[in-house]
Amino acid sequence: MNNSHRPLLGVSLILVSCLTLASHDGLSKYLTQLYPVFLVIWARYMAQTVLMLTLFTPRMGRRVFHTLRPKLQICRGLSLVSVSMLFISGLSYIPLAEATAVIFLTPLLVTIASALLGEQVSRAQWLAVGCGLIGVMIIVRPGGALFTPAILLPFGAALSFTVYQLITRRLSATDHPVTSNFITSVVGSLVMSVLVFFNWQTPTLHDALMMAALGAMAMSGHLLLTNAFRFASAAALAPFTYSQIIFAGVVGLFAFGHTPDLGAIVGMAIIIASGLVMAYVQGRQPRPSLETPRRASSRP
Repeated sequence: MNNSHRPLLGVSLILVSCLTLASHDGLSKYLTQLYPVFLVIWARYMAQTVLMLTLFTPRMGRRVFHTLRPKLQICRGLSLVSVSMLFISGLSYIPLAEATAVIFLTPLLVTIASALLGEQVSRAQWLAVGCGLIGVMIIVRPGGALFTPAILLPFGAALSFTVYQLITRRLSATDHPVTSNFITSVVGSLVMSVLVFFNWQTPTLHDALMMAALGAMAMSGHLLLTNAFRFASAAALAPFTYSQIIFAGVVGLFAFGHTPDLGAIVGMAIIIASGLVMAYVQGRQPRPSLETPRRASSRP
């Protein structure tokens, strides 16, 4: 079936994906108020690894482990561990919606990295990059509540996620996406198993189940996202990926009682507009050498 035949289904899937991922971040924020960050992230990766083994090994067999570029896969996994560590640590200090907006700088940062790697970048794209950075500055404006060193945590996560997206682009030509996501989960599980050993705190059964739910939510959000692009084009769905910022605001309001101030709302709107301009410009380019990722905040 042609992608354009069921665009409403594609939009519905991507909206559910964004809501799932925003809820994942909200649950992570809640759990890190009770337990060490290392424990929460370790539980997420372990649960995701077990789920992927259960779901994909019967169908794919040993192919789920097969990669032509193991070193690059390990680098991809380490970069996502860095994203998880920085972003979830940042949620202890930064409201959910604002932190989500900052990590949505990733498509703009990928454009900067692409230019450094020799790709042609148009004036419209540079303008979008500049406006996106201005949006972040408005959110963390001097004198504002977020003008603290803690804002560097989600910004660092955006930088790490940029590396992750660039590596993913390289691997997409050689490795199956399930393999890439499985190896990333395994790398995350191994790294966090070492770190959690020194930061262990036994959770209650209720909290352990919520930690396991993080892995299910992360995997589900990614699968929903992947399937959305079967039914609608990337250009048609790009605007809806930014709904995660809105959903993060709703989760932050109901779960933590936080309402973004006017400056934060303006900054978020500018970041969203910049991302939409970037998606539109790249949608008009038939075969770019390095694509801006379809989502900035999807953490498979």
